Amino acid sequence: MRQVAHDMAATVPVKVHDPAPSRWSYRLHRLWLTPVYRRALRIGVPLAITAASVFWYISDADRMAQITDTFAEAQRAIEERPEFMVRMMSIEGASEELSEAVRDELSVRFPISSFDMDLDAMRLKVEAFNAVADARLRVRPGGVLAVEIEERVPAVIWRHGQGLGLLDATGHMVAGTTERGDWPDLPLVAGEDAEEAIPEALALLEAAGPIEERVRGLVRMGGRRWDVVLDRNQRLLLPEENSVAALERLIALDKARKMLERDITIVDFRNPRRLTVRLNTNAVRELRRIRDIESGGSP
Repeated sequence: MRQVAHDMAATVPVKVHDPAPSRWSYRLHRLWLTPVYRRALRIGVPLAITAASVFWYISDADRMAQITDTFAEAQRAIEERPEFMVRMMSIEGASEELSEAVRDELSVRFPISSFDMDLDAMRLKVEAFNAVADARLRVRPGGVLAVEIEERVPAVIWRHGQGLGLLDATGHMVAGTTERGDWPDLPLVAGEDAEEAIPEALALLEAAGPIEERVRGLVRMGGRRWDVVLDRNQRLLLPEENSVAALERLIALDKARKMLERDITIVDFRNPRRLTVRLNTNAVRELRRIRDIESGGSP
């Protein structure tokens, strides 16, 4: 009996365990050794779970409104801290009248948080004034809004179709005025497109220094050239080009020959090669009388 059992055991095959990994186990092991896959599992999966949790949490409208209100309250609490509050305004470099106009235009209600102030937009409002050449705004320590203004300086009085205006040295409008006598120290300019040639006008006025007491103003003729208007109804007609040099030559000629002290109404120097003068009415009558006497007529 034992022999039979032994023989049967000998005929049954014995399953031997293979120590090598299975195909799927090998592939998973190789995949785990891949750096990208390992980072994806260690970082990507937690991030995905976290994102899904956040999305689920904020998908509720009531929770989202609560989060928004909490954030807004926290932000407002920071913005309204004392170190961020502006309590006053200082304006530098401007006249009293301009300062009041700037304050009215900005109309800032203090105290106000510096986070609620758009300094660029406020600067554009200040620079919109004709009298302002440049403006800088900044918040100083201590809660002071500093407005630094470079104000335009009137250089001439401009007579135009609507009245009188003040122009700076570049021809930019500074302000309007109603009376010539309010600005007795400023020269007067007029004529077509006079405001576009103010630098040339100022150069002519500087060249007219020797006779400045007689100069009453400049008139732009045809938008091309200048006439210098003097007292005693005298006028100097200057050329389109090199007008300053022409005026200097006229003044030198007057100094040598006292030309402007004579009965002359117009000195025409539009052609630099030929100087023409026009006598006034009394001088013309006297000249005719002399000619009549010389020709044998009655005096």
